[in-house]
Amino acid sequence: MLPVMFKNSWFPTVFDEFLNSDFTPSTCKTTVPAVNVKEDEKSYTMEVAAPGIKKEWCRVSLNEEGNLCIAIENKMEHKEEDKKQHYLRREFSYTNYQQNYSLPEDVVKDKISAKVQDGILTVTLPKQEKEAKVSKSIEVS
Repeated sequence: MLPVMFKNSWFPTVFDEFLNSDFTPSTCKTTVPAVNVKEDEKSYTMEVAAPGIKKEWCRVSLNEEGNLCIAIENKMEHKEEDKKQHYLRREFSYTNYQQNYSLPEDVVKDKISAKVQDGILTVTLPKQEKEAKVSKSIEVS
């Protein structure tokens, strides 16, 4: 016979004591979004996968060292559950994310832009234009 939970009484306490202890590393409790980085001749593009994300939850900035900081603060509203049902197991988790990235030297930091669309935060990092190589004759005196 399988154990059956009655009124959410035993399940949370049994596992909360184990999962919320000092022996469980905090990385086990968080998720990290997938990040793609593309490059073309004019820019680098970072794509951060965050399904359900809203632009109000995102912060993109440069810190004192010139690193790119991306923070996503999930401010999901908790809706009231149906009184006729209750969860026996709930694995969906909504967590916050923050990461710093070192930028290549050729990024124009004043022109970095970001947008959110279809659950993806896209950060565009424009490159400095390469100076045209000029040959010049120098008069010898």
